[in-house]
Amino acid sequence: MSLEDLKQLFEFIGGLGLFLYGMNIMADGLQKAAGGRMKRMLGYITNNRLLGVLLGALITAIIQSSSATTVMVVGFVNAGILSLSQAVGVIMGANIGTTITAWLVSMSEWGEILKPEFYAPVLVGIGAFILLFAKKEKQKEVGSILVGFGVLFIGLSFMSGSIEPYRDSPVFSQVFTVLGNNPILGILAGVIVTGIIQSSSASVGILQTLAMNGVVTWNSAIFITLGQNIGTCVTALLASMGTHKTAKRAAVIHLMFNVIGAVIFGIVMFIVFTLNPVWASSTITSTQISIFHTVFNVVNTIILFPFANQLVSLSGKIVREKTAEPEETVEQQVSSHLDARLLENPSFAIETAKREVLRMGDLALENVRLGEQAVLTNDQEAADRIFAQEKTINFMEKALTEYLVKITNLSLMEEQSEQVKNLLYTVNDFERIGDHAENIAELAENKIQGSVEFSPMAQKDLELIFSYAIGSVENAVSARRNEDAESIRNVIKYEDLVDTTEEDLRDKHIARLANHECRASHGVIFLDIMGNLERVSDHAYNVAGYVKDEM
Repeated sequence: MSLEDLKQLFEFIGGLGLFLYGMNIMADGLQKAAGGRMKRMLGYITNNRLLGVLLGALITAIIQSSSATTVMVVGFVNAGILSLSQAVGVIMGANIGTTITAWLVSMSEWGEILKPEFYAPVLVGIGAFILLFAKKEKQKEVGSILVGFGVLFIGLSFMSGSIEPYRDSPVFSQVFTVLGNNPILGILAGVIVTGIIQSSSASVGILQTLAMNGVVTWNSAIFITLGQNIGTCVTALLASMGTHKTAKRAAVIHLMFNVIGAVIFGIVMFIVFTLNPVWASSTITSTQISIFHTVFNVVNTIILFPFANQLVSLSGKIVREKTAEPEETVEQQVSSHLDARLLENPSFAIETAKREVLRMGDLALENVRLGEQAVLTNDQEAADRIFAQEKTINFMEKALTEYLVKITNLSLMEEQSEQVKNLLYTVNDFERIGDHAENIAELAENKIQGSVEFSPMAQKDLELIFSYAIGSVENAVSARRNEDAESIRNVIKYEDLVDTTEEDLRDKHIARLANHECRASHGVIFLDIMGNLERVSDHAYNVAGYVKDEM
């Protein structure tokens, strides 16, 4: 290999690196710019499969990777956020969305002024200035998108330039002739390259760069592109390792969708090329690759869309359920729901964490209610349930804290960072509510074991303060769930009622003790229960405050 050849090889590798890096920066900037919209998209994913297709296409167009979208879908299914039926539509849409990158690359053929590499250096310069001097987060996101877009096309230009001196080399014509004449070999080449790069967008971009230099034939390009669509499934299959059977089925559905499409198109195109050998061996352009890539994914979706239920059923036969699988514990559910695959997209990861924080809040609320039952009716079974659920709450605190810390290390917008911080605080407050409920359960146990009986007046007083404390926690959880001002106002109202009621009841109880209307030992339990309820309402007030900060 001559020094010039080595230089061209280095230029190609560097161009490929810039292309991939630019895609990453641009996708990151687009994700940030989408921000809350990505979160709302999650709420739109319903059993309407057509809507799922549209959302899958839109999400992939934003994050510029069908592999990343499918990995997230596997994570959603594993976390119980999506059913397999819902996932099918999103997976189909992801394949359509991934064609956007191919169209961006093919712009280089649409005239000198439309060549992205023509104005790419200016975009990098403008983007860099924005990143350096902009104060607002939104402006910095625009800067990231511009820099990523520019770097992507500078890399593409490098790759194209390094190949140009060899466009007449017989090596290229021989390779693409072999791949074009052997469909299986062409498909395998596409699968292997895409599997190694872990991105069909990037591998299609490389093929288009070769096509721009007039070295790729129609038949080789078609079969390689079909293989690239299969190769993009490798990432999702790897991501599904260690997940539930349902999540594995989502990855298998993605593979089946592309393999079935490749078989259908492969047979049709082989017949067409056999009947038109001159066209088959003629060179293809980058734009024509984009057209075929889009047609394949759109038509494949149209063909297989009516058979989505059959795909789900077939995936069940490929990935079989084990007989008599034990039911998951809450701890196991939490571990699977906080799926690392969801960290691919901060908006979705935050939304998932929020769902688990709410589950933790519901458990803490249930424990406070059980505390009332244990105290007022001497119910030992209710106290035992509190002790059992407190272990789950403690586990959730640890798991959620670790997951939220991982999210803080992602590339977040300012408002997302604020929300994650508030969720961390909320986890701590819900855990403290659980602790106080456990304290109440222990006091109820002491009451039961010591055969302590409160006077009718004391019972009535406890019912009153319990109702206020429970009301504060109910509204705090509601405020976190719905982010509504009414719930926040209710928390403040109940917290004030708990404080004033606790003070009044304490004075009344001390008066009863002074008049020898109840025993001192009984009074200690009574006062400790009220003290814990007052702390419960304080933590509920904190939770409402965090929600208010986000509004």
